[in-house]
Amino acid sequence: MNNQNPINQFLDRLSRKKGTASLISSLTAIGIGLVIGLIILLITNPEESIAGFFTMLSGGFNDGTRSFGNVFYIATPIIMTGLAVGFAFKTGLFNIGASGQFIVGAYVAVLIGVKLPVLGGFQWVVGIFAAMIAGAIWGAIPGLLKAFLNVHEVIASIMMNYIGMFMVNYLIKQTVLNVYTNRSLPVAVTANIPKMGLTTIFPGSSINGGLLIAILFVILMYIILEKTTFGYELKACGHNRFAAKYAGINETRSIVLSMAIAGMLAGVGGALFYLSGAGVYIEVVDVMAAQGFTGISVSLLGMSNPIGILFSGIFIAWLQIGGFYMQRYSFVPEFIQIITAIIIYCSAASLLIRNYMELKQLKKDEKLSNIAQSDTADIVNGKKEGGKN
Repeated sequence: MNNQNPINQFLDRLSRKKGTASLISSLTAIGIGLVIGLIILLITNPEESIAGFFTMLSGGFNDGTRSFGNVFYIATPIIMTGLAVGFAFKTGLFNIGASGQFIVGAYVAVLIGVKLPVLGGFQWVVGIFAAMIAGAIWGAIPGLLKAFLNVHEVIASIMMNYIGMFMVNYLIKQTVLNVYTNRSLPVAVTANIPKMGLTTIFPGSSINGGLLIAILFVILMYIILEKTTFGYELKACGHNRFAAKYAGINETRSIVLSMAIAGMLAGVGGALFYLSGAGVYIEVVDVMAAQGFTGISVSLLGMSNPIGILFSGIFIAWLQIGGFYMQRYSFVPEFIQIITAIIIYCSAASLLIRNYMELKQLKKDEKLSNIAQSDTADIVNGKKEGGKN
């Protein structure tokens, strides 16, 4: 007889479904983050806190299709950096170097966008492919250090972030600098990613075909990780590289390829952002690309699942757009960053929530298994005693 109340029974059924625990933990983290953000607003500005809070939650609804389209525009690069972090994490590696991979890929794309207008309509395609290669090389370096010298990928990728930032600043000064603005020159019109009809749906926004390219990579990464032998080998190596080696998997190759693919994804993110045609330029400043670090948050909130990363990237972009419109009230831009940061930090806690749910379910399954084994033993012993009588 089952003595559980209906709510516990419902939660048990949910926790047994694949991916449900991840969804619940992510939603819980979002809820906690939003509540804490509201409390801060109530303390600092009680008169306008509720209106400002709901303005932030309104996100893309604040200015019709224009702001809605801009949500997807902002989401595009952070979806790619989220994939870069999530793909590596799925294979047991922590790619904290997405910022460096992002800016290196961005520089190569901008360089082609400025210097090679002779490519015509293929210029943006070549720029993206070049960014893929550049990002892959930048990601492979920590992978090689990890695979052959056992240098932790976190340390190596942090160093590569700084090297990438300073190197790109130097190369821009040498190749594509606009001396009047201290930033990169504008790319040729043919280097801008086509709108692919999306501005018809979202007029007035900065949305472009980069969104569709990002979605294509989401689908591709999901298929690789979940539906291919190659993806299984990468994940097996991530869970236990020594067991994977014993099973015949080349763990050295897996580590290098995993980091190279992660770097490729971040490099594409850089190309999609700076070839968007939205008037963005690489600034010559000693500041690392924020999209790389936001990608870590997007990956954590999406539980490193490509589909989850797609939706978490859109969610973070939604909050950023809503936060921009909060300035209609007396909130300074720093409030927007604080609230967004709170939700991002809470997304890390979603891992703890998910692990707790999985551990709780595992203990429950073990208890039920022990009960079933005990009942089976009692039945067998009862039959033996009956036979003797």
